[in-house]
Amino acid sequence: MTNQIYSPEKRLEELGFELKPLRKASGNYVGCVRTGNLIFTSGQGTDEYRGKLGKDCTIEDGYMAARQCMLNLLSVIKHEVGDLRKVKRIVKILGFVNSTENFVDQPKVMNGASDLLVQVFGEKGKHGRSAVGMAQLPHHNMVEVEMVVEIEED
Repeated sequence: MTNQIYSPEKRLEELGFELKPLRKASGNYVGCVRTGNLIFTSGQGTDEYRGKLGKDCTIEDGYMAARQCMLNLLSVIKHEVGDLRKVKRIVKILGFVNSTENFVDQPKVMNGASDLLVQVFGEKGKHGRSAVGMAQLPHHNMVEVEMVVEIEED
């Protein structure tokens, strides 16, 4: 597959996903900042998944929430660069998981985001990752994810 032929947007469609319009920021910040050929995103939650892992949500719920967060982040990247074929490499993701102090499966939750990236981008979707538990997240979100992406030079 060459970059000119392969379309991440087409792959998302094949997987049954659709990128939604950008979510409105809940404060005085922007969805991402581009410096050189790197894009640093703000954290993205999801309106569909609320709750605390280890209390009222399952690992599977968290997995789905992390996947939806990543879809929201891909919308941010697409809005910034116009075409996801410009993604050269997913560098790093950081996942915050709203969880009880005894919940230790944050990495399993974050696989929802990581698995999607590899399904869509293949080898260049493999990334560094941190998954951390949080006492609470804004709007009682189950998961919030941010990422760093390298893009092709213009």
